[in-house]
Amino acid sequence: MSEKNKQAPRRRGPGGGHGGMGMVEKPKNLRQSFKRLLQVLKPWRVQLFICGLLSAFSAVIGIFGPKITGQATTAVFEGLVARVQGTGGIDFVRLSRVLLTLLALYLVSALFAFLMRRLVAGITADFSQNLRQNIAHKIHRVPVSYYEKTSVGDVLSRITNDVDSVSQNISNIFTETISGLTTLVGVLIMMFTISPLMAALVLVVVPLTLALTGLIFSLSQKYFKAQQKLLGELSGQVEETFSGHMVVQAFRREDNMVADFNKTNEALYGSAWKSQFLSGLMHPIMSFVGNLGYLLVVVFGAGQAALGRIQVGDILAFIQYVRNFNQPLMQFAQMTGAIQTMAAAAERVFEFLDIEEEREPQNAPVLPGVQGRVCFENVKFGYDPEKVIIHDFSLCVQPGQTCAIVGETGSGKTTLVKLLMRFYEPQQGRITLDGIDLATLTRDEARSAFGMVLQDTWLFSGTIMDNIRYGRPEATDEEVMQAARHAHADHFILTQPGGYQMEINEEADNISSGQKQLLTIARAVLADKPVLILDEATSNVDTLTEHRIQEAMGFLMEGRTSFVIAHRLSTIRQADVILVMHEGGIAEVGNHEQLMAQGGRYKELYQSQFEQA
Repeated sequence: MSEKNKQAPRRRGPGGGHGGMGMVEKPKNLRQSFKRLLQVLKPWRVQLFICGLLSAFSAVIGIFGPKITGQATTAVFEGLVARVQGTGGIDFVRLSRVLLTLLALYLVSALFAFLMRRLVAGITADFSQNLRQNIAHKIHRVPVSYYEKTSVGDVLSRITNDVDSVSQNISNIFTETISGLTTLVGVLIMMFTISPLMAALVLVVVPLTLALTGLIFSLSQKYFKAQQKLLGELSGQVEETFSGHMVVQAFRREDNMVADFNKTNEALYGSAWKSQFLSGLMHPIMSFVGNLGYLLVVVFGAGQAALGRIQVGDILAFIQYVRNFNQPLMQFAQMTGAIQTMAAAAERVFEFLDIEEEREPQNAPVLPGVQGRVCFENVKFGYDPEKVIIHDFSLCVQPGQTCAIVGETGSGKTTLVKLLMRFYEPQQGRITLDGIDLATLTRDEARSAFGMVLQDTWLFSGTIMDNIRYGRPEATDEEVMQAARHAHADHFILTQPGGYQMEINEEADNISSGQKQLLTIARAVLADKPVLILDEATSNVDTLTEHRIQEAMGFLMEGRTSFVIAHRLSTIRQADVILVMHEGGIAEVGNHEQLMAQGGRYKELYQSQFEQA
């Protein structure tokens, strides 16, 4: 087990962070989420304002439709009555003028709606792109400790599912809210112009609508939040299962993984079902309330028409207005699900964006020509401050020396490397490079002095040439191939289909573990840094290849300060300094001959390996 897994175990599910970016407080409820969203949308406030105007104009123009339709109905009704009475007929000129006016209104309303939707589509695309760029930029500024405690799938779910939920809903909610509010106010005014008494009857049912909507909204919010959280957990489980599918199959753990998946999937199903059920109640409830309003209008309107206090066309127009009045209420009710999904997704996105970032020093110096003198001065560190694993550690490695670090698993070897690379900061003491405290440099500047080969190889989807060139992007093809030859990777590369242009797949499983290790070593050779860190760099190669790599490493480490972590002690016999670590401290220090003569822990470890062999 590596020290990473030992000291900072991974967990499934969404991670959290403390602190923030100094802008606003991390959203913890619906109101704060919307407040934060409005701040994020500020760059598009002009476009949103135009969208709001277009939506309002479209709604206002549409409001006059029923009134004009009522005039057409009245004209037809009066004409038919006149014909029956023999006093005249339908005035087709008047009717044509009314119908043309109605057609023009609907065409203008449709044009405004089209322009609004076109503008909204652009805002949504820009907003999604900007939000994903912010997250991508944030990913590289989040402390390593966050990723050691959070599943990759959960982070991906925030970037994909949650961003999509926010961007897809926010534009629709905004435009429908503006249009709905405009329609409500306009329709209400028109109803009062036709019949104040009937308009008052319609308003009687509004408080009931608002009360039922608020109740269902409050009950369903927790299920929408749980749904987004469980979706992140499910993505994490899927990512872990697929990335480790060979191990899962080798240990016959398919049933266990399926059981874990089903457990999370069942929980997701429960939250999704409850959230959708509660939000789905809004439609029948609103239908009932709307029909109740219709009933009141029809009964009262029929009585008013019988008494001759209102025209037939006005009754039809009023009924249409009641329908138009209920439609925004229905939309608001149906939007509750989208609003809660968006709020829950936005909270997870903002939670990630508000994770405390790695702080960089102000007015940081620039490294001069690096000689390679590395010193640990009274360093104290623990992943958990209450559980210190490195106690008062001091060591100086001179330029050009090779420092081998050995010890049992969990003794602090890899932790030293993480401190050297500033993946973590010591709680006490300091680490210097040529007398300069690494903490006074930016991380980019400090890491520019180090070349690194890890036990856990990492290759990306692309050609072999591109993967090696990752160590120095400006390198020529010839320099890349020369680095591969120094790392003894050239022979196996040329035997692959396509040679240096062979595509490594996403999982990098179309080449062997040893070949991957050779490519990462070639990458370090190409980087040509003054200080090298080799963490079990030959752990995945065979004995013959290991011997060749040791020769290449001898060439690579010549004149460079090197830190070598190795379990196979035969590979570090020629090191200038061998550091034997035990429980976070230095147990012994010296070269191979000195440590063997001492007859201490190093000799015990060395002899145990050869006795086993």
